[in-house]
Amino acid sequence: MNLIDKIHEMARQAGKTIVLPEGAEERNMRAADYAIEHRLASIILLGEKQLILEKSKSFELKNIEKATIIDPKDHPQKEYYALMLAELRKKKGMTLDEAMQLVEDPLYLATLLIKDGKADGEVSGAEHATGDVLRPAFQVIKTLPGVSAVSGAFIMILKDKSFGEDGMLVFADCAVNPDPSVRELAEIAVESARTAKNIAGIEPRVAMLSFSTKGSAKHEKAVKVVEATKLAREMDPQLKIDGELQADAAIIEAIGQQKAPGSEIAGKANVLVFPSLESGNIAYKLVQRLAGAEAIGPVLQGMAAPINDLSRGCSVDDIINMIAITANQANGLYSD
Repeated sequence: MNLIDKIHEMARQAGKTIVLPEGAEERNMRAADYAIEHRLASIILLGEKQLILEKSKSFELKNIEKATIIDPKDHPQKEYYALMLAELRKKKGMTLDEAMQLVEDPLYLATLLIKDGKADGEVSGAEHATGDVLRPAFQVIKTLPGVSAVSGAFIMILKDKSFGEDGMLVFADCAVNPDPSVRELAEIAVESARTAKNIAGIEPRVAMLSFSTKGSAKHEKAVKVVEATKLAREMDPQLKIDGELQADAAIIEAIGQQKAPGSEIAGKANVLVFPSLESGNIAYKLVQRLAGAEAIGPVLQGMAAPINDLSRGCSVDDIINMIAITANQANGLYSD
């Protein structure tokens, strides 16, 4: 069973409900149809019900009627969710009138459905910018207790199965934090390990990357990685983690044994935590293009419930896979 099949099977077992705010968009509808047919998750589509049903007929989709379809502008619980939002944002001065307008926005309603326990996670972004997806998420869902930094991980699937976990590696942070602090870097490490375990069902081995291995270079940036490694161990004493490690020492066993003898991570890492956004983003794109790796993500980490942002150029398969990943994230969060 390859990784994607494994992710899908784990999602089937999780039995979660995922909300798609862009419910009348064709790629979302096709992904929802597949997810329902293959039991990846129960699906809530947000949008005008008649329009969605008419489109489903024209697209010859057979399972959309099995989805829960909610029209943000016209549904019985509109005032209920407006009151919920106004209460959540009252310290920021939000009025009920303002909340009534915002709950007509499917991105806000999606987060409120999660907050209300009607959905376990959200997948959006095929039609919306990242900022628009994340704004209501930060306002309504917020971060996990003790987590100050949301980060973005990519699941990298390589053709060469000798690397990572049978060719799978988690790269982070590749999407959110330009220059993480020591604490933020430690949080990214802990959350990336959680992502590896929850999404792929693997035992994470985390390498904190640098241009130095075990003091081979003396620089404050390398010291920062060492301090973050120590803090990550304090945050999660069970975490298998080591650093600072250069990339080759982290993923190639012979080099790892030479540069970091005695390390249980060196040469065996399947989770790579980069010291900055620029290094992480550059690395994942190079591996994707030069090695022909499949890059799944970004998977947002650190939210109190999983909310994942798609590229506006995403494919139907991208949305299907993100539905499954989001279901697995939700399962991991609620079972921890």
